[in-house]
Amino acid sequence: MTDAPDPLVTLPESLRDAFKEPLGPVTTDAAALLDGVDETRERHGSPEEGPPQLIAVGDVVTYHLREAGRVPDVALVDGKTEREAVREEIETALAATEERRIPVGNPAAALSAALLGALAEALATDEPVTIEVAGEEDLAALPAMLAAPLGSTVVYGQPGEGMVRVAVTSEARRRARDLFEGLAGDTAAAYDVLGVDPDGFDDGDGE
Repeated sequence: MTDAPDPLVTLPESLRDAFKEPLGPVTTDAAALLDGVDETRERHGSPEEGPPQLIAVGDVVTYHLREAGRVPDVALVDGKTEREAVREEIETALAATEERRIPVGNPAAALSAALLGALAEALATDEPVTIEVAGEEDLAALPAMLAAPLGSTVVYGQPGEGMVRVAVTSEARRRARDLFEGLAGDTAAAYDVLGVDPDGFDDGDGE
């Protein structure tokens, strides 16, 4: 692990309530969620963008998807859930996985260049990757929605409720862009690190 570096962008106090609203349907049923992942892949995948991917943000989400038989293409974990250490069984199960691991630092309510770069690298890799975050990965779902191929799914935890499933469509990208550009800091540099052209989101399928 590495120490959390200075962030490129941070979540301002004025937007914290907006980020508490789930960006997709919430469920506790991992099997039903995975049915939705497959449907999104079929309906919204784009040959021009490469195969859709499943991105899991959070230890508990990653654990439940793996228990349901699906290894995420990209998983971001920080050893915590709702800012408390995850249960030992989850920590042990995730530590025993054999995927490639990328250690990064990332402060709470922020996004570092290290995390964004690791996310871009993981999405460009054919094999599953686990990004191990020293700090917190609480905002990572947003750049994942921006950088993942169309037809991908981003799953993250909603405290006290379950797992949020976000289908990566053109409309979801535009919604994510609007939220991302409300962050304080150097969003242009953040886009560069992600390898994302936000202007290209206006040319989508209108979904």
